[in-house]
Amino acid sequence: MIQGKVIDQSGTRITGATVKLTREGQSQGQEVQTDENGQFYFFNVAPGPFQVTVTSEGLTAQTVSGTLKSDETYVVPQITLPIATQVTEVRVGLPLDELAETQMAVEEKQRVLGFIPNFYVSYIPNAAPLSSKRKFRLALKTTTDPMTFVAVGLVAGTNQAANRWEGYGQGAEGFAKRYGASYADVAVGTFVGGAILPSLLKQDPRYFYKGTGSKKSRFLYALGSSVYCKGDNGHWQPNFSNIGGNFAAGGIATLYYPPQDRHGARLVVSIALVRIGETAVANVLQEFVFPKLTSNAPRRAQSQP
Repeated sequence: MIQGKVIDQSGTRITGATVKLTREGQSQGQEVQTDENGQFYFFNVAPGPFQVTVTSEGLTAQTVSGTLKSDETYVVPQITLPIATQVTEVRVGLPLDELAETQMAVEEKQRVLGFIPNFYVSYIPNAAPLSSKRKFRLALKTTTDPMTFVAVGLVAGTNQAANRWEGYGQGAEGFAKRYGASYADVAVGTFVGGAILPSLLKQDPRYFYKGTGSKKSRFLYALGSSVYCKGDNGHWQPNFSNIGGNFAAGGIATLYYPPQDRHGARLVVSIALVRIGETAVANVLQEFVFPKLTSNAPRRAQSQP
């Protein structure tokens, strides 16, 4: 067996790096991905000389050679991948608008299980900022996606079965009113929190996948992203867009919810807090579950736990 560990220059374990094992006289090698601890393993390897090449997006590839003896477990010295300065320089030189459009085109194809939209996540940590036009485009694409209408129908049906918003009544008319209210909640929250406020405040509405570090650090990062976000300037800041969007959705909801269910400020705060909590839960799923289930996501992200 051959095993080893991969880190970056800061000492952080690299998850999802591609490790290729090649042998003399063999045209093709074996490939594995590093796990959440940055470890990689090759089992049932025949004795003899070998080479291990490690690659990861944005970092400089490294190659290590060794000789495996019979019945030996060969531990490769810890491999450190430095930042690929040449690649960084080339990317910085690209037109920013062109780079943003290319990256967003990929995001617009991301779907969990191949059909559930997963547009508001970036698997590129230093992705180009979105222009106001693109923020509105992303909101429109999300709110008009067929699966959004299906999801709203499920929510409306669940609310009707539980007789939530009793003032809407039952039957087809009651379902139609609940459907309209549920869709309005989604549309208002998406456009205000994902386009209008991010454009005014110059904040990025996307979740930036972390994928490295301990499970605890990633979990806390995911939870915190509901109230903390990346600005268009690349700096982290309070997520006023998400918070404000959720309170706006709660405030506007008082215009169309049944009068007996509005309850003034209590309804606004209740809706806002629930939606902020939903965002936190969704971010945890984005960090630990959705990358493995999302089609068209970058290969590195798909391989991460």
